[in-house]
Amino acid sequence: MTDQTIQDELISSIRTITDYPKEGILFRDITTLLGNARAFRRAVDALVQPWAGSKVDQIAGIEARGFILGGAVAHQLSAGFVPIRKKGKLPHETVRIAYSLEYGLDEMEMHKDAIQPGDRVILVDDLIATGGTAEAACKLLKSMGANIVAACFIVDLPDLGGRKKLEELSVPVRTLVEFPGH
Repeated sequence: MTDQTIQDELISSIRTITDYPKEGILFRDITTLLGNARAFRRAVDALVQPWAGSKVDQIAGIEARGFILGGAVAHQLSAGFVPIRKKGKLPHETVRIAYSLEYGLDEMEMHKDAIQPGDRVILVDDLIATGGTAEAACKLLKSMGANIVAACFIVDLPDLGGRKKLEELSVPVRTLVEFPGH
């Protein structure tokens, strides 16, 4: 099966919702992909493929869809899983970082003991748009001494520039499909 065939299958399994969460936005909803066993398997396999057989210590997943994808990727790579969550959601001692949203600031955190210095980590989430959340997650991981192997996403919205932000942090980015616009 060609890469283009897989991309076409993934694209056709992602629902687009117009004007959500606000007017003018085309929301790329991967819940339909997650509910399609074949497409879900193909997406996870494609995210895993470049690192199959290599040493990866941890997969870090960004709340919430990054948990679903990251758990599957961690399983396939025999790696641990590190949840990166919104402030106040983790029960043990945490490290946190503030980051900018369209209308203000938010914070994300992870357990302080989740990453050991030198751990090879792959960051996983469903989509990269402006890159603010992924950039903050990368900075948080690096602050704990992680060696970020890559950041992986099913969907890239290249017009919003998120990939470039991560590449400026020397983080390689892998995406499976692109959609124009926002």
